[in-house]
Amino acid sequence: MTEPTISQLQPMPDDWQRALAVVAHPDDLEYGCAAAIAAWTDAGREVSYVLATRGEAGIDTVDPARCGPLREREQRASAAVVGVSEVAFLDHADGVIEYGPALRRDIAAAIRRHRPELVVTLNHRDTWGGSAWNTPDHVAVGRATLDAAGDAGNRWIFPELTEQGLEPWDGVRWVAVAGSDAPTHAVDATAGLERAVRSLLEHRTYIEALTDEDPETYARTLLTGFAEEAGKRFGNRSAVAFELFPR
Repeated sequence: MTEPTISQLQPMPDDWQRALAVVAHPDDLEYGCAAAIAAWTDAGREVSYVLATRGEAGIDTVDPARCGPLREREQRASAAVVGVSEVAFLDHADGVIEYGPALRRDIAAAIRRHRPELVVTLNHRDTWGGSAWNTPDHVAVGRATLDAAGDAGNRWIFPELTEQGLEPWDGVRWVAVAGSDAPTHAVDATAGLERAVRSLLEHRTYIEALTDEDPETYARTLLTGFAEEAGKRFGNRSAVAFELFPR
């Protein structure tokens, strides 16, 4: 029998200047996406982050009142490693984010404010593939981001945003979903992988609560594995995979 053909991932579009990454928690972008972001900022592109929460419910041994500010600091340091200086938080409640108009409005406002051509988010589906169940926060924010990319361009949806001086922005050309089990495109992660590891390591408090493994060994093994797996469908180069939704 012949081996099944593995569908190849296409290169991500590169004819854009501004991107906005919208995710639920601190560290969501660092688990595999940061190497692509490093490559984009190296090329002179602008990337900004918007996080729905401060991750305050993410560490069992740290009270949320202390955890939120701590994880915010770690996220800002993590973003700086890959060339991102603008990080904003929407202050939805960690663990119980609700998909709906309020979340869509907040993300649409961020899109109008930043006016990106590319929007990046995390897996919006119920699973990571197979039986690996996704979290409600990821599903809600991913789905709302896909919807808000259209909301941002329609002046009659959330007209209060226009009254606040946020004019409609219909310039989003793609939404790229990281962590999808149905990727279509990829970015070469070779140059950005080392910084991606260092970016994830900035979330040291979270990592040390998550695993007894040495943090650097944990981060390097995990991200290298992700990049190599995606690279099997991208010319055997280290890669970050995305499911791309054109608009």
